[in-house]
Amino acid sequence: MTKASSSIKSKALKTAIQLLLTVAALAIVLSKTDTERLTSLIRHAHPGYLLGSLLFFNISKIVNAVRLNRFFLAIGLRLSAWYNLKLYYLGMFYNLFLPGGIGGDGYKIYVLKKNHGLTVMNIFSAVFWDRVSGIFALIFLSALLIIPSSFAALYPGEMLWIWVIAGVSYPLSLLLTWLFYRQFMPVFIVTAFESLVIQATQVISAWFILMAMSATAHQIDYLAIFLISSVATILPLTVGGAGAREVTFFYALNHLGLDVNTGIALSLIFFAISAISSLVGILSKIRHEKSGENAEAVD
Repeated sequence: MTKASSSIKSKALKTAIQLLLTVAALAIVLSKTDTERLTSLIRHAHPGYLLGSLLFFNISKIVNAVRLNRFFLAIGLRLSAWYNLKLYYLGMFYNLFLPGGIGGDGYKIYVLKKNHGLTVMNIFSAVFWDRVSGIFALIFLSALLIIPSSFAALYPGEMLWIWVIAGVSYPLSLLLTWLFYRQFMPVFIVTAFESLVIQATQVISAWFILMAMSATAHQIDYLAIFLISSVATILPLTVGGAGAREVTFFYALNHLGLDVNTGIALSLIFFAISAISSLVGILSKIRHEKSGENAEAVD
């Protein structure tokens, strides 16, 4: 067996596992929810609020692209804002629709190495630390939303640890940056702020979805679980996080005694907004392929 065929089989197996886990997770959740009410919530969602959700989701992604470009600049890679944004959206598309294959981050690393001559490790460090900085912001904001949520009433003794997690998130991020990725120290403060903006705008996007469904009660709980579910989607176990987010909503809302259907609807609509937004990336690539330009560069 050649190395290439072995790699193809490995990617195919990874894709099959991701699809299987996604289908299994969604099947478990949907079998235990009121699908008629779930469908009604989604079908009758207010389009104006959904447009607001779409807007803030894409604001978060544009800021994310800006943050990633800042990390690229720190390793000596100068990309135009427009080139970087199109590459970022194309990466989004690959993450959602090409599970188990090259993936969005892998595609960005491949294109930038091919077209700009940097080492894989240099580009990987920027892409990887962009992800890590987002995780710290996600954990920090998750902790801040858990504190005023219904979880605090259920687990008052554990709230001290939530405060500790919130308090150490950014000092730990700063320490790890200094220890392992010192080249990013000059941009630490601005990228840390951008990370908070990214997660905050995604929370606002989720809030718009709740408003679209007229879900005005327990919004802090739903938004706290939304952020926790985002942590659950970090590992690429399912396709674009689908399934993992719904399972988190299902068990967390059941635990709090809240309406599961609203949470699952929020999750499914958010995924749909992510998928629709990512189409910008592939449409841009198709347009450039038709015009005869370099399809890999998407510039």
